[in-house]
Amino acid sequence: MIYESKPSQFTWESLGNINEGRKNMGSDVPVLVYRLLQYTLKDILAREYDEETSSRLFRAAGHLAGKELAKNVLDLSGDFDYFIANLTNKLMELKIGILRMERVDMDSLSFTLTVSEDLDCSGLPISGKTVCDYDEGFIAGILEVYSGCQFRVKEIDCWSTGDRTCRFAAESLG
Repeated sequence: MIYESKPSQFTWESLGNINEGRKNMGSDVPVLVYRLLQYTLKDILAREYDEETSSRLFRAAGHLAGKELAKNVLDLSGDFDYFIANLTNKLMELKIGILRMERVDMDSLSFTLTVSEDLDCSGLPISGKTVCDYDEGFIAGILEVYSGCQFRVKEIDCWSTGDRTCRFAAESLG
């Protein structure tokens, strides 16, 4: 695997029973709180190690999350069009972002896709560099579970580079 070197101890059940535990607060969390967790953790990892390691670890976490979400939330039984429609609906329902497929090559299993209004960067100041490492891993994990093939996903456009949507190139590793 390109994202994991050791077996994971995380399971879907590790998330607990959110409805039982948050009877009054519910399951929704503002994007501000999500980003506060994400960017402070990323900052600490970069300080403790370096930015490259921090990005690699975020991709690995995203990959694990994408695999678990695919196995536990998505309907993987249909053809590719059905899968993408289901994924698009779930990403909207979970308020993760708005998915759009721009290019699909089923022969080589390579895709270009966009995620607009995503959790990670929509609205950030322009820094000149892509920041959606977690999303790269997340998308790769989802595609891996559906297809049975490992994927390399690279963000090629990002809100923080001045674009108004995140664009990703996804390629099967075979």
